[in-house]
Amino acid sequence: MAVALSSCISLSSVVFSTVKFRSSFRQGPIIASIRCNHSHGRLSSSSSKPNRQKEGAGHNKQKSKDERPSRGNVVEPQPTSSKAFGIIRKNKDLMFDAKDQQVEPSDLQDSTFLNAVVKVYCTHTAPDYSLPWQKQRQYTSRIFCSAFMIGDRKLLTNAHCVEHDTQVKVKKRGDDSKYVAKVLARGVDCDIALLSVESDEFWRDVEPLRFGRLPHLQCQKFIYAVSDLKDSVTVVGYPLGGDTISVTKGVVSRIEVTSYAHGSSDLLGIQIDAAINPGNSGGPAFNDQGECIGVAFQVFRSEEAENIGYVIPTTVVSHFLTDYEKNGRYTGFPCLGVLIQKLENPALRAWLKVQSNEGVLVRRVEPTSDAINVLKEGDVIVSFDDVRVGSEGTVPFRTNERIAFHFLISQKFSGDTAELGIIRAGTFIKTKIVLNSRVHLVPYHMDEGLPSYLIIAGLVFTPLSEPLIEEECEDSIGLKLLARARYSLARFKGEQIVILSQVLANEVNIGYEDMGNQQVVKFNGTRVKNIHHLAHLVDSSEDRYLRFEFEDSYVAVLEREAVVGASSSILSDYGIPSGRSSDLLKPYVDTLEGDQRADQEFGDSPVSNFEIGSDGLLWA
Repeated sequence: MAVALSSCISLSSVVFSTVKFRSSFRQGPIIASIRCNHSHGRLSSSSSKPNRQKEGAGHNKQKSKDERPSRGNVVEPQPTSSKAFGIIRKNKDLMFDAKDQQVEPSDLQDSTFLNAVVKVYCTHTAPDYSLPWQKQRQYTSRIFCSAFMIGDRKLLTNAHCVEHDTQVKVKKRGDDSKYVAKVLARGVDCDIALLSVESDEFWRDVEPLRFGRLPHLQCQKFIYAVSDLKDSVTVVGYPLGGDTISVTKGVVSRIEVTSYAHGSSDLLGIQIDAAINPGNSGGPAFNDQGECIGVAFQVFRSEEAENIGYVIPTTVVSHFLTDYEKNGRYTGFPCLGVLIQKLENPALRAWLKVQSNEGVLVRRVEPTSDAINVLKEGDVIVSFDDVRVGSEGTVPFRTNERIAFHFLISQKFSGDTAELGIIRAGTFIKTKIVLNSRVHLVPYHMDEGLPSYLIIAGLVFTPLSEPLIEEECEDSIGLKLLARARYSLARFKGEQIVILSQVLANEVNIGYEDMGNQQVVKFNGTRVKNIHHLAHLVDSSEDRYLRFEFEDSYVAVLEREAVVGASSSILSDYGIPSGRSSDLLKPYVDTLEGDQRADQEFGDSPVSNFEIGSDGLLWA
């Protein structure tokens, strides 16, 4: 499982981005990974109110002379506060609670604030993607996680620690009692979960942690005269190998946009060299002043590298908490919705009529994003909210640093508006765009409830998801579905890849028993949009025969009367309570009627920086 790192909230400028990265929970070599990227930009918080006025195609678009900023602006973060969680912003660089006590590193083990770090016990009950009408047998993690108190009777931990939770309990340091906790919010993309505990006894004689600034890299004094720039980090938690609290120390190695294993996303991350092991997940990381600078969440393990651990910075934590406070639920980090290419080659820039060494080329636009109304393939993005974008896709970050362009996007919230400076056919244009969460054609996670399913005469249909591929598909068909999952775009909101998962053998489906893991493309000549649409097509059909057309030109035909007669007996024989999931019992509403995009064919495109390499095309 993923190894948790320390958690902290830093309000200095940070860059967020998304990259797909498999967690160690599903792959051996990676036990947990944390990657963080910091870049200067405006940081929205609970006290700030982002502009949510939507502006689509043609809104505020105007051709003008080149009004681009004359330099690579380093955007300062906006002051923020999150009073609901006991956090008070006192100045531009630091976050403290009401007590400004300093803690000596040598006294860390005996510091009372370690009492705010607790052990997490979670019982998980995951869906059974092969048999979607039921769940798998429950299990309790053999390796526990960590969490810490942040005020207002709330705790933070990693989302992967409470994935598919049935029951969550926490235990304080030096206590033999376990207290029931409730999961209030779960951010899969940022691997953060918010917990609450109702027991008054649990909160007695403890104080929440205070959050510190974004740390600096560990540097030599002859490079930086100010020794304050040399930030060490201490990771606290309950890792494998013992029952009591563990404290390990290291230094900050790197701060950059990082691939988050659990959420398959790219956000700011802090790389450290402190020992992080399974069980550290969800625990805090401290600086030498006893301030929490982030949450431990993953490590990178390979034969070529050692001691590479990752911490979720407090800027990402602050974004998560602010999102939850504003919306009453977690809505996720937004995206621009474009596939971009670097413009390092001078001939390419000249052909695009880009005069200076700047900008990134738009190669694809996601049909489900607002960018489809604003941007075109061939546009060159040269600025984001008046911050210049370099030809390598980076923006200024702190002093003498640069960070991935995605960082600026990740500081926004879903529904926020951003101003883009673009060059189109040699003409500079400023335009506004609404940022929203990315629509995944194939979900990377299905965190709540059971998967949708539809059984027609023993043919079991279900939406394609990466957990299903991981659990069920191991042959060449599985590889084909995995490629579709990773490299295809949703053409419209609500689109799904519906597959025939398996066939429950019966006389009515003789000859089809060996079919499985094949995408159904059409039903009676109509293209299938999603599983609810397929159920509607079957229910409303009055044809004598039901014809399912699959990928690779395969076809299955059933006689309607035989289907009706066999359905109940098949469900009884296999002990299945219903022929469809509860969500398919609701009336189908076609929100795409008349939308030509639903019938357009879109080529496949890569959707992950990790799979295609950091020097290839990147999603923003």
